[in-house]
Amino acid sequence: MMTNLFSQFEIPQMFGTKMTLITLLIPLMLIPQPTNRLNTNRTCTLTKWVLKETTKHLMMPASKNGLKWAPLLASLLLMLLTLNVVGMFPYTFTPTTQLSMNMALALPLWLGTVLTGLRTQPTKSLAHFLPEGTPTLLIPTLVIIESISLLIRPIALGVRLTANLTAGHLLLQLISTATLATIKMAPTLFLLPTLLLILLMILEFAVAIIQAYVFTLLTCLYLQENT
Repeated sequence: MMTNLFSQFEIPQMFGTKMTLITLLIPLMLIPQPTNRLNTNRTCTLTKWVLKETTKHLMMPASKNGLKWAPLLASLLLMLLTLNVVGMFPYTFTPTTQLSMNMALALPLWLGTVLTGLRTQPTKSLAHFLPEGTPTLLIPTLVIIESISLLIRPIALGVRLTANLTAGHLLLQLISTATLATIKMAPTLFLLPTLLLILLMILEFAVAIIQAYVFTLLTCLYLQENT
């Protein structure tokens, strides 16, 4: 039984070992395995089709250099989507509610896009710090503002994903606690909180899917900007 609302975000341990790594391996179960069969099963076919269409949609505005990132972004989307959705089920753990993990994903991806831009088109990448036609007096201020805007991007990526999932799990915990209390105290009035809990559960499943897509889409937009 949880001692407080935030204990659900504690990393589970078994024999003194944190289970985060094992949880991160769950998306590997959904990766289609190569077979010698001409026709694969429906689950494998559906997974391949969804990955293909999603990757095509994400990489549509990207340049030829940006297309090299397609496998990485597709894997990122699949991993985040799986972890977010699996974490919605009872007695599971959501690694993406940990800011440390989200920052560990956001920082290297953001840094990779920036370094790609500096390597392939350094002039255009540096030109973002100073728009054309800027008055001389505003040049130092704009350079500082653009630098802060650039450096805050990975923080925004990680915090957005963490905050949305954490808020959703807290709401589910509060509403489920209120539903159980209502059933015990006033069984005739349990229908309203139960309906609210079901609607909130559907909303949180949608948020879990959308946040995985938004994280990947923003990474793709940063890549497009630098390629």
